[in-house]
Amino acid sequence: MPYISFSNFTGFLESLRKSYAVYVPVKKDRSRFYAHYTSPVDLSAIGEVRAFEPLKSFFSRAREKVAVDFKPEVPLSGDKPFCIVGAKACDLKGFKIQDFVFQNHDYPDPFYIKLRQDNLIISADCTFALDTCFCLSLGVKPYPQGDYDINLSPVKEGFVVESGSQKGKALIQENAALFQSPTEAHVFQRDERRKSVEGEVALNIKESAIPDQDSLEGAVAKGYDSDVWETEAKTCVECGACNAICPTCHCFLLYDQKNQARMERLKVWDSCLVKDFARVAGGANPRPRLWMRLRNRFEKKFDFFPKVAQIYACTGCGRCITACPAKIDIRKVLKKLVNNA
Repeated sequence: MPYISFSNFTGFLESLRKSYAVYVPVKKDRSRFYAHYTSPVDLSAIGEVRAFEPLKSFFSRAREKVAVDFKPEVPLSGDKPFCIVGAKACDLKGFKIQDFVFQNHDYPDPFYIKLRQDNLIISADCTFALDTCFCLSLGVKPYPQGDYDINLSPVKEGFVVESGSQKGKALIQENAALFQSPTEAHVFQRDERRKSVEGEVALNIKESAIPDQDSLEGAVAKGYDSDVWETEAKTCVECGACNAICPTCHCFLLYDQKNQARMERLKVWDSCLVKDFARVAGGANPRPRLWMRLRNRFEKKFDFFPKVAQIYACTGCGRCITACPAKIDIRKVLKKLVNNA
């Protein structure tokens, strides 16, 4: 478990740029976004909280070419692999759902698999919590515990570093001159900060009385015919923001596009809140009403995935709460379901 100073970490990023397109979080007003690293930047945003866009946007593109004409070859990108710096534990949990869908199935997605194999994840502890964070309710700590290559824990003037894969361990060894052993004070500061942020999230959960995973078991199934769905759907505008911003949502649509030169098949993100999502070729729609589509979103996250993959498809990141123009709050819906079960 080494330590790296901020100045040496900039040197580490410069070294990574030789093999990777590096993306780091940057701050704009109160939001954080990933930006292509081309020169030294403020490293403080690497800690803090999760970026606004989900990590999935790097691994399952919003719009992706999957076939050209009728050629059997898969049109994989020849772009330089990328390195994502500052990914948070809530996004890393999203990999468990995305992997289940696109990698660990009868028909694995070659595009997703290549991106997962080639690219580098340098995650980081959260150093504070947003008022929408409730990760602890879904079994996620506000610091990564797996699914990363290297993890950074911000401490005074640098980071305590942990390797989580052979790839990460090898990179640390290759750049050994930039790292040193942490002091006891560094480790103490990391542990105390982790406890502090856990306390902030726990306070969010307590103040809003957010149910935990044990309370959620069976709640959606029991509330399948509840009037909560129609009540909550009254303000929904079918924009699909909750699906696009969610680190675990993964539904997609395939469509063909033709111009004078060639035919292309494209894969684009889809949204279960949109009216035509479940419509079949003959025109029938098993979920014609908006409240049914809202219910489907919760059913898949909190009933379907626990049954088929033994995991809730929600990470407690709170992005959907922030993104929803109708102010539908996933925490309040879950609370109603549990209280009415």
